Amino acid sequence: MNKGIDQKQITNNYESSKSFISQNVFKEEIAESDKLLKWIYNIVILIGGMGFLCVGLSSYLKHNIIFFLKADQIFFYPQGLTMCFYGICAIIVSINQFRVLLNNIGEGFNEFNKDKKIMNIYRKGFKNSDVNIVCSLNDIEAIRIEAKNGIFNSQQSIFVCIKGKKDLPIIQFSRPVEVNELEKRAGQIASFLKVPIRGS
Repeated sequence: MNKGIDQKQITNNYESSKSFISQNVFKEEIAESDKLLKWIYNIVILIGGMGFLCVGLSSYLKHNIIFFLKADQIFFYPQGLTMCFYGICAIIVSINQFRVLLNNIGEGFNEFNKDKKIMNIYRKGFKNSDVNIVCSLNDIEAIRIEAKNGIFNSQQSIFVCIKGKKDLPIIQFSRPVEVNELEKRAGQIASFLKVPIRGS
């Protein structure tokens, strides 16, 4: 069990998919959003990478490995070699992303338990690298909202403010949401914990 707080390990593009709220327990299941779209995107990257690699190898062998990929006019150095490099990189990236999707890396839950008087933040990692952060509810001072709006880097997150420690991100939205939706989500947690909400 890791009681330290590492923001890089816990921050991700995962959103709450299911919530369980009772008088003494508030639990949110964190699941990856747009999983089907990411599968399709990674399949396209894999096919593209294999195409680049085949053309690069065909230019080296002076023979078309796949009949409709014409490599007759391509010299292995530097064009074919470059295509092999980019093809291998694309294949490695796509395989790594398939591992993430298949193993549900980054998914987990946020739990606030008044019976046990603890907050438990869990995220699944590769093999033995799961993140499990536990702290006392008494150490939670507030819930903080952060909204950064940009053309290419829009980020909206909900943090838990803990005494004497850096604010801990517990939910990061993968796509922009309305401010009132962000406030509503943060308000549910703050209301349960009876702590204030802070802005960024």
